[in-house]
Amino acid sequence: MKTALITGASGGIGIKTAELFLKNGYYVIAQYNRNDEPVENLKKSLGKDLAGNIFPIKCNFADSSDVYKMTKGLGKRFPFIDVLVNNAGVDLIKLITRTTEKEWDEIFAVNIKAAFILTSFVLEGMVDKKRGKIVNVSSVWGKSGASCEAAYSASKAALIGFTKAVAKEVAPSNINVNCVCPGVIDTKMNACFTEEEKKDIISSTPLNRMGRPEEIAKLIYYLSSSDADFITGEVITADGGFIL
Repeated sequence: MKTALITGASGGIGIKTAELFLKNGYYVIAQYNRNDEPVENLKKSLGKDLAGNIFPIKCNFADSSDVYKMTKGLGKRFPFIDVLVNNAGVDLIKLITRTTEKEWDEIFAVNIKAAFILTSFVLEGMVDKKRGKIVNVSSVWGKSGASCEAAYSASKAALIGFTKAVAKEVAPSNINVNCVCPGVIDTKMNACFTEEEKKDIISSTPLNRMGRPEEIAKLIYYLSSSDADFITGEVITADGGFIL
């Protein structure tokens, strides 16, 4: 049985991704930080056959020592991780002139530094076995930038550059590294928008709707499958045409 490590598994995209991998025969390590309820509810809904195939793990990605502690524990328990999905992310809507250094550092710790630590961790086994898939979840704002979200946009842009660089580095070892850039998806992260703001977003989207978490999950799963063996270093936008 293959093993997938999915970070941010308690979020809208993360939980749908974990569910999809589980239903396709994967053992899933589901990282979360504060909210374990979605992961526990998923475990209960799976039935006896699949419930034992999910391993929830709590880790605060804002603290790199906690991330290293997690990798040390995983290294003892799991001999090889086939797929890494760097999905964990935090947002900050704030004027750049009012963004503190502490807030900036926390955004980068969660959105890019944790991805670096986990990528380095899984690559040891992947390079040795000459196989593996890594999918990083960035954002359309990593491509175009968002007003009042400088820290978030910068961290997601860094994830795009990280994807391309690592993809080139590990391609000789038959490892695929790709990036997904979701647009505005109907998740709790975007619950900050008012109904009027949501209507404005939808009217600015050529497909005239927000994205669904399961749509991004399917794209992540595809990039993690053998069907995408000849795809690497790509940054795929799924935003309904929002930034066309």
